[in-house]
Amino acid sequence: MPTGILTCLETGHLHDYGIAARLEELGFDRLKGGSLYPALSRLEEAGAVTARWVEGSGVPARREYSITPKGRARLAQERASLSSLTLALGQPAHLAEGVQQ
Repeated sequence: MPTGILTCLETGHLHDYGIAARLEELGFDRLKGGSLYPALSRLEEAGAVTARWVEGSGVPARREYSITPKGRARLAQERASLSSLTLALGQPAHLAEGVQQ
């Protein structure tokens, strides 16, 4: 899920509901209760995302999340790894041996 969250934030700031909705658009199942917040917290602790409280008009303040440069670098690395894995899985085993891990 962390790669999905970083992908969601790649194009701009989102609050938790926006992230959950975007993850569904990307093909993730509807998130259950507490699965999003621990992942966001770990990404924040790792410096991959930042969070700030944003006041709403007539609604309670919410946390809005943004990807950091460190998060963008992590996303690029994870995409490269997934690309290599996809390539390896799509080839016969004897050809996939030369694919970098």
